[in-house]
Parts: sequence; structure tokens; C-alpha cells
Amino acid sequence: MKADEVRELFSYNTWATRRIFDALGTLPAADYMRDLKSSFASIHATLAHIVGADRIWLARWRGESGVGMLKGEDVPSLAELRKLWEQVEAERTQFLAGLEDGDLTREIVVKPSGGGQQYIHRLLETLQHAVDHSSYHRGQIVTMLRQVNVKPPATGLIGFYRERSSKVA
Repeated sequence: MKADEVRELFSYNTWATRRIFDALGTLPAADYMRDLKSSFASIHATLAHIVGADRIWLARWRGESGVGMLKGEDVPSLAELRKLWEQVEAERTQFLAGLEDGDLTREIVVKPSGGGQQYIHRLLETLQHAVDHSSYHRGQIVTMLRQVNVKPPATGLIGFYRERSSKVA
């Protein structure tokens, strides 16, 4: 994989997360905060986990430490969570803009947030994981939206490619 392909993957990731935020804008607060018995209780807590993980991975890529995992109760509203995500997204876009192909093989040491042993990963592995992680939890939000009788947005990679393309059969 090359740096341009990583940037494209993160363009997709941004597109999909933005679609989730947009869909949640009209959701009643009671549904947004309701305990829906998922990995994280509510849509809000799940979205906060996505943003928190994005923030931690960005810090790791930049060689920074001391960034803790974000919890739903740390950010009281969708509007504030979106503002934080937009900040993280802007900083990540800036980081990715400077990425070169050779950087992808650089090794970084990762100590999981929950503690335990440290791991050595190639930067590329962690970049791919970050997109996979967000996709996984966006899928949970899609299911949660169905549980509150809301039609979720499409967030699949093929939808991203189709929206960008002007080619129609």
C-alpha cells in the first residue's frame, strides 16, 4: 500500500463518519442517549469511543503520549462531540498530507489503553486498523439506529466510490 492509498482510505473514513454525524443531527436526544445494550451502551457512547480512538491513534502516530480514551460522559452533546471530531479530523488530515511511502514501514511502539504489554507495529498496520475500528463501530451505530426506527445512512466503501464516480452503467 502506498501513502496516496492510505489517504484515500481515510477520505472514505471521513466521509462515512460525517454521514453518521449528519444522520444523528435530527435524532431525538432520548434515542441518542438511550441504553441500547451494545458494546457501548448508547449511540453517543459508541460515537465518543470512535472519536476517542481516532484521537489516541493520531497521538501515537505523532509520537505523543498521555492521551486517554474518551468516554461518552466526557462530552455531553452531539454538537460538542462533532466539534471535537472535526478538530481531530483536521489534525489527522494534516498528518496524512505529510505521509510518504517510506513512512509506512516505520515501526511504532503501542501500549494498549487498557494496559498490558507493549507491541511493535508498522505504521501502516495501525493506519489500517484505525479505519477498520471506525468501520466496525459505525456498523454498531447503524444497527442502533435501526433499533430506534431510524433509517441509517449507507457508510460502505463501495458507496463512497460510487458517490465519487461519475460513471454509471
